Amino acid sequence: MAGAILKIIEEKLYTPVGLRSLQQDDVHYVNMHGGNTFKRDSSYHQGTVWSWLLGAYVDSLIKTGTEKPKVRKVIDDLTYHLSEGCIGSVSEIFDGDVPHYPRGCIAQAWGVAEILRVIKDYNLNKKESTKSD
Repeated sequence: MAGAILKIIEEKLYTPVGLRSLQQDDVHYVNMHGGNTFKRDSSYHQGTVWSWLLGAYVDSLIKTGTEKPKVRKVIDDLTYHLSEGCIGSVSEIFDGDVPHYPRGCIAQAWGVAEILRVIKDYNLNKKESTKSD
């Protein structure tokens, strides 16, 4: 069952910078987080991508037996963002649609923390498998 749920998450919510808060084919989906305060606040959970959710996504991949190279790819796919906005950090949120422009806080603590946590917990900074993998 977990594998089936993860497949839906990968197909509907996963982006290289986090997970969408709503799938693109939902009638309430908002593809871009912008505009005045009311419009921004109204779109937070209507498709906005949240970077910190990559941590839970990586946990799920590991717990369902996904091979290490695929899990590492999740982290590798995010690295382009580390040279945008606040260099070396992770933005709070992103637009739901490609190219997933960074929005919100340019250096969000929980986004950074979740990426660093899964890199450390699962040795994702190593390119070669080791005995501790």
